[in-house]
Amino acid sequence: MTWDEMGPLLWESTGQTALMVVWSTLFTVLLGLPLGVALVVTDRGGLLPSPLLNRVLGLIVNVGRSLPFIVLMIAVIPLTRLIVGTTIGTFAAVVPLTLGAAPFFARLVETALREVGRDTVQAAQAMGAGRWTIIGKVLLPEARSGLVAGLTVTVVALISYSAMAGVIGGGGLGDLAIRYGYQRFETTLMVVTVIVLIVIVQLVQTLGDAIARRLARH
Repeated sequence: MTWDEMGPLLWESTGQTALMVVWSTLFTVLLGLPLGVALVVTDRGGLLPSPLLNRVLGLIVNVGRSLPFIVLMIAVIPLTRLIVGTTIGTFAAVVPLTLGAAPFFARLVETALREVGRDTVQAAQAMGAGRWTIIGKVLLPEARSGLVAGLTVTVVALISYSAMAGVIGGGGLGDLAIRYGYQRFETTLMVVTVIVLIVIVQLVQTLGDAIARRLARH
C-alpha cells in the first residue's frame, strides 16, 4: 500500500476516532460528574448524607469499572441498538465508550472533590451558604484543577477504548489497524496508526496538564 492510498484512510479514521472521543467525552462528563458529586455529598459527613444511597452508587461505579471494555461492548449491544438503532459504526461505539468511561471519571471526580479542605466547606456553611450553593460555588470551583486532570486521564482512556471499538466495527484508527494492518498484513499502515494514536494521546495529555497547572495557580 502506497502513502497516497494510506493518506485518505488515515485521515478518515482519525476523524472517526475524534468523533467517538468527543461525543463520548461529553456524555461521560454529563453522567460521571453528577455521579462523582453524589458519591461525595451522600457519604457520611457529607452535605447530603445517605449511607444506603452512597453504597448503591458505589456498587454501580465499582461494577462499571470492573468490567473489561471488550466484554462491556458486547454486553451492551442490545442497549446500543435500542439507543442508536444499530450496533455498527462510529455513533454506535459512543454508547459503550460512555458506559465504560463514566464510572472511571466518577471516581476521579470523587477524588478531586475530597481534596477540597473541610475548612473551606465549613466556612461557606458559617456564612449561610446552602448545600447546592456550596456544591456549585465552593466544591466544584475549588476542585477544578483536579477535575481537569481527571478529565484528561479519562480522555486518554477513551482514545484507548476507541481503538478497541474497531473489534465490533466501530470505525476509527483501531478498525483501520485491524482491517488493513492485521488482516491484510499491511505492517507499515499498522505502525503509522500506532504512531498517530501516540501523537494524539501526547497532545491531549500535554494540553490537559497545562490547563490543570494554570487552574491550580489561580
